[in-house]
Amino acid sequence: MKTIFKTFIVLLSFTTTIACNANSKKKEQNLVLTETKIETKSKSKKPEIKVALLLDTSNSMDGLIDQAKAQLWEIVNELSYAKCKAQNPNLKIALYEYGNDNLNAEEGYLRQVLAFSDDLDEISKSLFSLTTNGGNEYCGKVIQTALNQLNWDDKKDDLKFIFIAGNEPYTQGKVNYKDASKLAHQKDVTVNTIYCGDYDQGISSYWKDGADLTHGNYMAINHNKATVHVASPYDDKILELNEKLNNTYVAYGKKGKAKMELQSEQDSNAMGYNKANAVSRTVSKSTRLYKNSSWDLVDAEQEEDFSYDNLKESQLPEELKGKSKTEIRSYVEKKRKERETLQKSISYLNEKRKGYIAKQSKDSDNALENAMLKAIKSQANKKNYKWE
Repeated sequence: MKTIFKTFIVLLSFTTTIACNANSKKKEQNLVLTETKIETKSKSKKPEIKVALLLDTSNSMDGLIDQAKAQLWEIVNELSYAKCKAQNPNLKIALYEYGNDNLNAEEGYLRQVLAFSDDLDEISKSLFSLTTNGGNEYCGKVIQTALNQLNWDDKKDDLKFIFIAGNEPYTQGKVNYKDASKLAHQKDVTVNTIYCGDYDQGISSYWKDGADLTHGNYMAINHNKATVHVASPYDDKILELNEKLNNTYVAYGKKGKAKMELQSEQDSNAMGYNKANAVSRTVSKSTRLYKNSSWDLVDAEQEEDFSYDNLKESQLPEELKGKSKTEIRSYVEKKRKERETLQKSISYLNEKRKGYIAKQSKDSDNALENAMLKAIKSQANKKNYKWE
């Protein structure tokens, strides 16, 4: 995309800047090297929905990035209802950005922002960290890179998707998109293409062909369309419960304090769009997909390999230091019960909220959200996934 871009889900991690070559015409710029994040392999035997979002971050894509930020939580909420053989699948999202002049030319103007992660706060942080700048968009290269870098596994019940969004010809770059499609097919990954612009123009620039080669969906959206948010009479109460929900987290270990601050920061980012978006995030926080066992004792206690015997005094929050194991267990159990009660209340209010919105909004076509969910559900049906 020469001048425009807004897209969905490229996960941002820590960026590494390098000075440009002295002979380069862009030696004043900082080029960001691709940084591959090492993924933590899932301990769960549950099936997984894996979604890699490849977003063009060239100049004209600001609208799409806004859609991604505004619609992330509704997408997560809908995926929380998925069922596979009576099991609730886990969700992992990876993010890449491509087509940005600030990215390293030798790497193909692309960067892994975040490897597959089930940390929804980190995913949100990554999206809100994205910026746009003009550049070269190499679709085949970024698809090939995501396929090679990410851990896709080979579990037969997993759903594995790439969503790539952009508005320049799909054929740009040295890596032929057909070769990238063959690699996707070998890994049982479905590539869904989202053209930001006219439907027929996307076809003529080979975005549809790119999807067809892996039996994916081709979609064209208006990436500059504002997200439709409908206020409901239940919003204030849900947000009030969110404040109480945050108080049930028991931060521990090296990550605890920073992660709790990140949680609050992403609450603020969601509210920065509007109240309805903050409500959607609160609903996500009440679902099974919002997991924080790496820093929250309430979630950590549910992990098979967790033991209070392995907890060190230095890892505990101030309110638990000097307490016996029995007292710590009792405190955590109290917080768990509080959380479960709050989550049930949020879920109940959200059902009423959804019913209200359905009556009020005849046209709730939020382009990116609807395009992604339509593709995921239609393709999930082939593996006997159902929605509750």
